[in-house]
Amino acid sequence: MDGKAMNKENRYSEIFETIRYGEIFETILTEHFHVAKMTGPEDIEKFIGKIINAKRIFVMGAGREGIACRSFAMRLSHLGIETHWIWDDTTPGMGAGDLFIVADGRGDIGMFRYILERAKEARADIAMVTGYPKGASAVRYADTILYVPAKVYGTDNKDAVQTIQPMGNLFEQHMFLMFDVIIMILAERLQKTYAQMEAQHRNIE
Repeated sequence: MDGKAMNKENRYSEIFETIRYGEIFETILTEHFHVAKMTGPEDIEKFIGKIINAKRIFVMGAGREGIACRSFAMRLSHLGIETHWIWDDTTPGMGAGDLFIVADGRGDIGMFRYILERAKEARADIAMVTGYPKGASAVRYADTILYVPAKVYGTDNKDAVQTIQPMGNLFEQHMFLMFDVIIMILAERLQKTYAQMEAQHRNIE
């Protein structure tokens, strides 16, 4: 092997040593395990009960939190629950008996305040998923709080699980996992099979 090839191979070895993929992956999984263990089962149960008893569901989130919320809204609709994504032009008005699920990691995203105010005036029930329940909007608007004890970008919540990851990754990732588990529990409670859920999936794609 010539010197040029050896240098190239050494660079690849250094890159793989730096990446430490397996070690990082295991650390992140451990973080999620701790978040799940610290999430109050009574909070999960109350959240599930709110969904089952709601007339209709409305969902709101922004950024990566919003992506997790939108996937949750999709699966709720697959369960046969009338669900609306708040930013869609076809979304109807809210009213009493409706449940408004809001993901607000730090509990006070500025652009949400106006919408939360309107939802409150419409007498919708507001359930907030947050990593910082002391946030101003969480305190002022939420009827129900589902506290996800994961590090959230822009907060200094020392009681939450800390992370090796950047910004709000841990909270955002955990929302995906938690929402999927909640969907599985809802399927059991509503006696829906996965085949029935699949039948509700969009078939024009």
